[in-house]
Formats: sequence, C-alpha cells, structure tokens
Amino acid sequence: MGEISTIGLDIAKSVFQIHGVEVDGAVVIRKRVSRAKVLEFFAALPPCLVGIEACPSAHLWSRKLRVLGHTVKLMPPSYVKAYLKRSKNDAIDAAAIWAVTRPSMRFVPTKSEQQQSGLMLHRSRRLLVRQRTMLSNAIRGHMAELGLISAKGRNGTAELLEVIANADDDRISAVARLSLDALARQYANTTAEIRAIEKHIHAWHRSCEESRRLEEIPGVGPIVATTLIAEVGDWKAFSSGRNLAAWIGLVPKQHSTGGKERLGGISKQGNRYLRWLLVAGAMAVIRYARQHGTKRLWLTRIMERRPIKVAAVALANKIARMAWAMMVRGERFKEPRLFPVAA
Repeated sequence: MGEISTIGLDIAKSVFQIHGVEVDGAVVIRKRVSRAKVLEFFAALPPCLVGIEACPSAHLWSRKLRVLGHTVKLMPPSYVKAYLKRSKNDAIDAAAIWAVTRPSMRFVPTKSEQQQSGLMLHRSRRLLVRQRTMLSNAIRGHMAELGLISAKGRNGTAELLEVIANADDDRISAVARLSLDALARQYANTTAEIRAIEKHIHAWHRSCEESRRLEEIPGVGPIVATTLIAEVGDWKAFSSGRNLAAWIGLVPKQHSTGGKERLGGISKQGNRYLRWLLVAGAMAVIRYARQHGTKRLWLTRIMERRPIKVAAVALANKIARMAWAMMVRGERFKEPRLFPVAA
C-alpha cells in the first residue's frame, strides 16, 4: 500500500467509511471502520490531510484527530454534495469528501469544547423559548373557547394564568381546569428553566472580556455577544467584516447574468440563529431611534428611504462588520461624532 496523503472520512453513529488517496490522486484504501477502532486506525498512520463533513460530532472528531498529528478540515455538506457521484452510500460520500483538496473549497473552523458548550446553552434556551410559546398559544386558544381573552404578550398570558390558578372562578369547568392546570404548570417550569440558562449565559458573559466589549455596540446584549463569541471563534478567519456579514446571511441574494446586477432580499443561507438575533437587536435600536432620535446620520437617512425591516437588516449587517473590526483590531466601540453642518 502506498503512502496516504489525503483521507475523506464519512462519519456516522457506528460505522465510519475511509477513502484514502496518494499524492498523485490514486486510491490507496477504501475501508469501513467501527467507531471503537477509528482512533486506533489513524494513530497508525503518518500525519495526513483528513476531510470531514461539518455534521453532528464532526468537531469532536476533528479535535481528536488533530491530537494525533493530522491536519483536519471540515467542509459544509452543501459544498460536498456537488462532488457526489450517482446514487448514495458511505463509500461514495467518503470519495466526495476527498474534495477537501480542491483549491476553491471553503472550510468550517473547528469549534473548541468551550464554544460548543456555550452553543448548547443557546440552543437549549431557544428550544425552551419555542416550547413556552407553544404552551402560551395553547393556553390562549383553550381560554378563548371559554370566552376569556387577554392582551398580547407575556403580560396577557400572566393574566390568564391567574384565572387558571383561581379555583373559585366558575368560568372554567372542572374538566377544563384539569387540562389548563397541567399546561400552566408546564409553562411555569419551562420559564424557570429558561431563567436558569440565562443566568449561566450572563455569568459567562461577565467572565469574557471579548463579550463585554461586544456589548458596547448598540443592539448587542449578553445573548447576542456570547452567541457571536461561540459561533465565530476565530475572527481572523474572515478577511473582512463584509465576509463575516455574508457568512451570517445578511447580504442580498444575487441573481445576476449578462453584466446585469439583480439583487433581491436576504436568503435562508447562513447562520439563521445569529442572523435572527442581530436583526432583533437592530429593530430595538430602530425603535429607540424613532422615539428619541439618534446621532447616527446613516441610520436616520436609511430609515427615511427604506422600509423599517430593510433598514433593520442593513443595520444588522453594519453591527456584524463593527463587531469584526473591534475583535480583529482589539478596539472598543466608538460612538459616532456629530459634525457641524456647513453654512
């Protein structure tokens, strides 16, 4: 067997597929390896380039293989798909991952264990918030059937919960109260879990100097700041703030041809959770600016020219670019200065 220079590794739950090639591209090995013997197999190899799809557990295996001296690169699955041959099986997938050697291939930075732990906090919170919203909607729907309507928002839900908790209120029958009590208890437990997770996120934020610097940007709070730290990791992996904004998905979808530029709205590509947080933060800044004014002339002008949601996406793009500049240059946020208008 020749010396292996590059390996395409298709990871799974139990069985891994290996596709190894020499420097000249000749296939040296095609092999299935059980999960328990993966590290043993790579420990016996000289250092080589290993390509893995950036799917669940990819970051874990990247860290383990790097300890053994290998160079590991993670690739977005959507970019690997272009190199798939007909049909689909583990061997074909592993052969497609060999595209790691393509000069135009883009890669996903390997996340540290601390980054992944932080993202688990955020994703758990996001799941619980969705579940709380589902419970709130269920409670509102059931209460509406009984003729009990409340205002929008969590305050309105709290009013309904007070009615449910009042056992003397005869507007709710005994059978209906049994179901509503169960939903109310679940709503309270979910809210308590969300608060516990948010407490950990705020503690992490206070202990992280980079996160505290990011919070100085208007529209960025502890949730957004810690998400940026966990998701981005190596800020210098992006050559500019514009590249970071494009990676998040805060740029127009392009459909240009024949020298004609056609730009649409933003697409669903990119980091959806981070994009949602940044746009929500931008909307908070815009609401404050509409009520109290702002020193940012750029924001004032774009709010006059464009719909509010379009202005929010543009501001979110600017926030991402400012965050990149601050982190790469080691600077703090600088408030814009008002310049006197020329007579």
